[in-house]
Amino acid sequence: MEKLKKILSKVLKIDENSITEKTSPDTVDTWDSFNSLMLVSELENEFGVKFTIDEVVKIKNVGDIIEVLRKYKINI
Repeated sequence: MEKLKKILSKVLKIDENSITEKTSPDTVDTWDSFNSLMLVSELENEFGVKFTIDEVVKIKNVGDIIEVLRKYKINI
């Protein structure tokens, strides 16, 4: 989860230690629509995947990101 936390921290400008599976746009002021797109782009680049629109829409928190990445056989 360290790689994921680094990406989230960088894009959302938050402390890595504050990130949990429940971290979401409701709990992070900087997690807006623009940063959601930046986050998807960073995740795709870092992990070498391409999310579908349905997957992006279903992401509501960090736990959802982990679930999608695991679907692509990426261990978090």
